[in-house]
Amino acid sequence: MIILVRHGQTTTNAKNLLVGRSDPELTEFGERQARALQPMLADVREVWVSPLRRARATASLAIPRLEATVKPSFIEVDYGHLEGQPLNAVTIDQWHSFETDHSVSLGDGESLASVDARVHAELDALLADRSSLLHEHHHHLAIVSHMSPIKSAMAWALGVHGSVAWRTRLDNGSITTISVRRDTPALVHFNVVPPLG
Repeated sequence: MIILVRHGQTTTNAKNLLVGRSDPELTEFGERQARALQPMLADVREVWVSPLRRARATASLAIPRLEATVKPSFIEVDYGHLEGQPLNAVTIDQWHSFETDHSVSLGDGESLASVDARVHAELDALLADRSSLLHEHHHHLAIVSHMSPIKSAMAWALGVHGSVAWRTRLDNGSITTISVRRDTPALVHFNVVPPLG
């Protein structure tokens, strides 16, 4: 199976800012979220990670026994010149366009259609490779990433248009699990958040 992990809370998440390609650190709470994932990732045999520090830090805290492989295809969407701005810096009309047209970008950054293209290409390759961990039932691949790529992977597993992402919620420090049934992807879990203890 594939276990997709959304990174722990960052300093920008805590301030409700748009965070795409910028590289904020995890907060202390975000580090606790990452450590709380350890029991859920005991059967992971390989780790892929976004190049951004928040994903790499989450991987090192959640799965400290494995060295991660950096996968640029699982980086967060690019918000262009709106990066780091408060959510209310985006007008209602801009949000409406972004949510209803998958080819539209915010701040002259990256469209969600582009995110889908890069994420789905990686997942299609795993599906085609019969020896990949996607086809294993007891040993898993963890991919530590961000909201947009994980929602894209969820849409891929369901075989639906990426716009379904707007009808879902994905929390920091959560896991989403995808398996294969009769050579078809299947969504097993979405947005599972472990107790912090």
